[in-house]
Amino acid sequence: MVLAVAGIAAVGLSATACGAGGTGARDEGPAHASAVAGAAPASPSPAAGYHRVDAVSLLKRDPAVSAAVKHELKPCGSGDDYPVDVSYGDLTDSDRSDVVVNVLTCADAVGIGAYVYRESRGSYRNVFKTEESPVYAEIDQGALTVTKQVYSRGDPISSPSGEDVVPYTWKAGRFVAGKPVHTDYSGAVGHETTPAPGD
Repeated sequence: MVLAVAGIAAVGLSATACGAGGTGARDEGPAHASAVAGAAPASPSPAAGYHRVDAVSLLKRDPAVSAAVKHELKPCGSGDDYPVDVSYGDLTDSDRSDVVVNVLTCADAVGIGAYVYRESRGSYRNVFKTEESPVYAEIDQGALTVTKQVYSRGDPISSPSGEDVVPYTWKAGRFVAGKPVHTDYSGAVGHETTPAPGD
């Protein structure tokens, strides 16, 4: 019995440690949800009104999506997987979940367009877009957050100098930008050399 309780406590501590906050070492390159490492999520429990959409078709039919982004909207490699991230959540108090779509480049997962679609009378309407690459939009505690990587001269695509994060809230039928948060990344992280054996 004592061993069983100790085992459960160890699992609980392990789970808590995995979910603990903190910045840690930053990932190189543009913000991208699939690049975040962590414990496998529990089985999804979509909110009432969740309805999976064909994001690629939605983008291709949307006149608000630029021709440049549509040109890049093609499968990566020889498969039929498109470089598109899709999130569902309540951003606009609609009866159904809103849809956040990010379009990325295949080669390095740089965000080239971010969009929000709101369900209205059986169809989805574009209520937000930004195509100022590199960009990535996410749902964070009921708010839309848009992250834009900042590059200084000479920065490789994998190592931006910082980022701007802008929160948006839904007011009077549109998204209103809040105060941005700017972060300068440390130039010292990831550049340490490994000493030779015997040093």
